[in-house]
Amino acid sequence: MTGLKFSRRLALALLASAAAMPLRAQAAPFQVVATTGMIADAAQRIGEGVVEVQGLMGPGVDPHAYRQTRSDIVAMARADLVLWHGLFLEAQMEGFFEDLARSGQVVAVAESLPKNLLRAHDNYADKYDPHVWMAPALWAQVVANMGALFNGLLPDHVTTLTANLSAYLAEIAAVHAYATTALATIPAEQRVLVTAHDAFNYLGAAYNIEVLGIQGMSTESEAGLNRVGELVDLLVARKVNAVFVESSVSDRNMRALIEGAGAQGHQVAIGGQLFSDAMGADGSYEGTYIGMIDHNVTTITRALGGQAPIGGMQGMLA
Repeated sequence: MTGLKFSRRLALALLASAAAMPLRAQAAPFQVVATTGMIADAAQRIGEGVVEVQGLMGPGVDPHAYRQTRSDIVAMARADLVLWHGLFLEAQMEGFFEDLARSGQVVAVAESLPKNLLRAHDNYADKYDPHVWMAPALWAQVVANMGALFNGLLPDHVTTLTANLSAYLAEIAAVHAYATTALATIPAEQRVLVTAHDAFNYLGAAYNIEVLGIQGMSTESEAGLNRVGELVDLLVARKVNAVFVESSVSDRNMRALIEGAGAQGHQVAIGGQLFSDAMGADGSYEGTYIGMIDHNVTTITRALGGQAPIGGMQGMLA
């Protein structure tokens, strides 16, 4: 049953069962469970040497559609701290997190951002675009707030946690500086980023790039024929030569764009695969937050006619 998805009623029963299990030894490391790879990476870097982190959503996993499994429920019920993104990203799990918060430490890390820094959701008046990690300067604020949370929960390790946080924030500042320099080299007429869904608007706002997605902010939204047609006409009229697929989203709609533009005599290529809602392969450079952003920035810059080294800011890209 490990891979099965569960109803809220069954999830509550599993939570109760997990809570009744014998407690782990007090000497065991502080246990953190995080939903997305971006949160897990931050927790691991901040808590290095102090905590153990388990991420639920691996490479290629879409958080918009993800539902907790039996093993997820047990892991979260037994954890000392559960970190999830919030801002309606893990939409299918929100009810579960409400239930879990009644008996444990559960924090939606992106909810700590001031609302004036967030972009309005395209479908819900009271919701916001959750893809804040796409702007490193904004994500740094989430990471800093996570550091403060860890310090409060683990006061005996503040020195280590503070040093870890400082080093990680310096790396985020470095990738932001690289993105600023590299993306600025894209010619003005080519500064259009066309992707499968609207996951890159914070990146666009931070680095002055127009972003157009076939689907809305959630991959659960449907891409209508009218939207595809509109984008085909835009590609042709503005002579956009590249579009981008995403690692956690089907490329079916992007292929339709390319075919549609080709039917009008305009050739469009796949500019590369971007990491949107999930990072790269576990154990790889692209499987870290810094590597994810480095990869995206380098891929976008080179495909749209800008100047960036093929190996990225540190020569580490595959």
